[in-house]
Amino acid sequence: MTKKTFLVSDMYCVNCAMRIESLEDSLPGVKNVSASYKKGQMTVEYDATRLTESQIVAAVKALGYTALLL
Repeated sequence: MTKKTFLVSDMYCVNCAMRIESLEDSLPGVKNVSASYKKGQMTVEYDATRLTESQIVAAVKALGYTALLL
């Protein structure tokens, strides 16, 4: 498993963080997503053989947010 932290812009409340954390259920290979709107970050634990950083960034973008790898 790989664990990466991303900066996430446009996340303003707990509901935004919960929406991003829902990626855990929709992206194959993701084990855990933890998001903090206060820090403007999310940490993703995933199987790098099944999912790339670019796919994670694209999934966040599809939700209406912008993610950048730290």
